[in-house]
Amino acid sequence: MISKTLAACGLALIVAGCGGLRGGPGPMAASKPVEAASADWRTIATPADRDRLRRWRDAWMQGLSAARQTNVAEIRAQGALFDPDRALTGAIPPAGAYRCRVFKLGAAGPAMLDYVAYPYFRCRVDQEGDMLSLYKEGGTQRPVGLLFADGDARAVFLGTLVLGDERAPLEYGQDADRDMAGFVERVEERRWRVVLPWPRFESKIDVVELVPA
Repeated sequence: MISKTLAACGLALIVAGCGGLRGGPGPMAASKPVEAASADWRTIATPADRDRLRRWRDAWMQGLSAARQTNVAEIRAQGALFDPDRALTGAIPPAGAYRCRVFKLGAAGPAMLDYVAYPYFRCRVDQEGDMLSLYKEGGTQRPVGLLFADGDARAVFLGTLVLGDERAPLEYGQDADRDMAGFVERVEERRWRVVLPWPRFESKIDVVELVPA
């Protein structure tokens, strides 16, 4: 499992620069931590990711429309999770353990499905000095990144995808196919989502549900 601080460090390298490991494979500290609440994600996101986020509504409309063709009941069963305009105050989830699952809406190619729901997995939101990280625990594909405030009803997730037995994430912006960008929103009292428009593979939009473990 990747250390919680390693999860943030790949992105923090371009935000503030990371210090060395403290006593081996333990926490990694940023030498000049940046406050997630005050950092401007627009100065950090790649041009490609800023474009993906600008076109978020197109991704929602195309993905939902395609998924509803054959999965109306499944879409309806998730209620507020699939409401594009649902965004309550308190966008950033508090630090702690979560149960997360991924929904893929709208096929990105002829061999793909328009609706895929994956099982729950373990993920965490952790305090990294003055920053907050979000990462998946375990598995062969592990998103890791940082949360940036963007108004009280929306936050931005910027991160990368860690694969296989890799011990640390690539630096954000190093590999466009690994870069991840999305909006974080609270849709119910204790239910959040990360909306990833135009992911690199498989779907038009990915919706990651987060509920406290």
